[in-house]
Amino acid sequence: MTFRLEKRLNGLILAMGLLLGACAPEQAELSPMEKAQQALAQNDPITAEVELRGMLADGTDPSEIAAYLGEAELQQGSLAEAREWLKAREFSDATKAHGYHMAGRLEMLDGELPLAGQAFDRALAAGGDDAELWVDIGRLRYRGGEQAQAYAAGMKAVELGPENLQALMFYGQLVRDSEGMQAALPWFEQALLSHPDDLQLLGEYAATLGEMGQAKLMLEATRKMMKIDPGNRKAQFLQAVLAARGGNIDLAIVLLQRSGELERGVPAAMLLSAIIDLERGNYASSAQTLERLASIQPDNRRVKLLLARALSLGRNDNELLYRFDSEAARVSSSSYLQTLVARSFEANGKRENAASLLDRALTARSAQFGVIAPETTLSVARGRAGNGSAGAINFVRAAIVEKQPSDARRIADQFARRAPGSGDAQALLGDALLASQSLGPALDAYGRASSIRRPWPLVNKMAGILIAQGERDQALALLDGFLLGEAANVEAMTTLALQNGYAGNWESSAFFADYAILHGAARDYLLLSMRAKAAIALDEIDLAVEYAEAAHDLQPMSPFAAKILLDAYRKAEVDQLLIDVVETKVRLFETA
Repeated sequence: MTFRLEKRLNGLILAMGLLLGACAPEQAELSPMEKAQQALAQNDPITAEVELRGMLADGTDPSEIAAYLGEAELQQGSLAEAREWLKAREFSDATKAHGYHMAGRLEMLDGELPLAGQAFDRALAAGGDDAELWVDIGRLRYRGGEQAQAYAAGMKAVELGPENLQALMFYGQLVRDSEGMQAALPWFEQALLSHPDDLQLLGEYAATLGEMGQAKLMLEATRKMMKIDPGNRKAQFLQAVLAARGGNIDLAIVLLQRSGELERGVPAAMLLSAIIDLERGNYASSAQTLERLASIQPDNRRVKLLLARALSLGRNDNELLYRFDSEAARVSSSSYLQTLVARSFEANGKRENAASLLDRALTARSAQFGVIAPETTLSVARGRAGNGSAGAINFVRAAIVEKQPSDARRIADQFARRAPGSGDAQALLGDALLASQSLGPALDAYGRASSIRRPWPLVNKMAGILIAQGERDQALALLDGFLLGEAANVEAMTTLALQNGYAGNWESSAFFADYAILHGAARDYLLLSMRAKAAIALDEIDLAVEYAEAAHDLQPMSPFAAKILLDAYRKAEVDQLLIDVVETKVRLFETA
């Protein structure tokens, strides 16, 4: 092509472009109000405020813009300024629904839940029947203990806004609580189709993938977050979690420090820091962090067990006994905590105390239904039982611990009637019914609770009841379903390994035991003993000896570990002297 011909063609292309541009309809310029609304939708409150204050300066009636100026201040976190625009409730007819919606959101941020509910009702009455209003109504109901009603509000929000980011994300969070990670994932993925670059949504998606054990996909999501926002704290923290799970502790520390979440006192970051310190052998530092976290989250069972572990590994036996002796003595105590306390008793020369606790720890874990320790004694809790949900919860817990099941059941039933949509109330009623040996009704109450929120302790209790009723297959199916949604849950893996072992399902028991050991349960002597027993049944004799010896080394005072070691030695036909030593030990346990 000659230079002249190329020049002529370029001229024709330019002329056609100008002609098409002239034929295209002119795009109407947005009004200041439309620009402000668009900026608010894009989380740009400063631009919105500039446009709105410009309208105010030009003589626009304040009632026309109060709702949106209030929203702009809310997005900036300026609650006092937002209240100036929203508290008076002076909104034009056209903005009244949005104004009451924003007023309700402000009251909810201030913790004024009844006032928030009144404002949302006024927004609905003014015609504000939209997805984001129902999301806020759902959040209000959830915070107020009406989880079932929150679920209904979430469904309504999705119906009204099938592509609305907040509606899809909120409903996904509700589904994650009630049905597990696997069921929630499609809701986050649906939201990502229309909002692929939203950082909050990507963070929820990445965290859900992480809980499912999908490390590669989680990493991809966090990298996308970092591409959009290179300094994103959430992404750095999630990558720190990934690094820690992958055993790259040095990288995990760097990423955790970069995230700044630890300095801000974020509980999840504190927990990760404590776990990293445990892995590095900094047991005192780990214990200090866990003590602070336990004061923030007194009902967090995992934090308590990690604190006990940090004290045990740090050989701080006196502190461990001071903190956990009484709790380990309860029937409801976990076998892991009983084992740690037993070791501390043993270290202090109190072998009888140690042996008693180890015998309890050998009870099938499915039969140990944990009840969170009450904040006060029963006598104190009795006087506070009428002080709202907190008083009822503490009374029921105290009554269960002090073996007053009829009192526990009475107050728990009253609480459940007052809050029919509360999963916490149903779970508490299940605890009270279980304490009074009403297994069927307890299972029903737990089932109602799990339809709203399905944490591991609740699923474990349900499985325990099913096993006690002779429905082991149903229990295993329940546990399998839970692990499908939370593939990284080591306690669930361990329980499945043990329960399959008790049922004689040796291949399944070995599979779950190997999975649990790989993911951090390598020092659980009961799990190692069961893995050794599975190896014997599967004719993996060398492996059986390896696991049985490891379990016995971890807990030499355990009759169960000693018996499995004896069986493994006999199968392996080791030196008779070794067999005789272990056999003598087993006989001493049997005659004690």
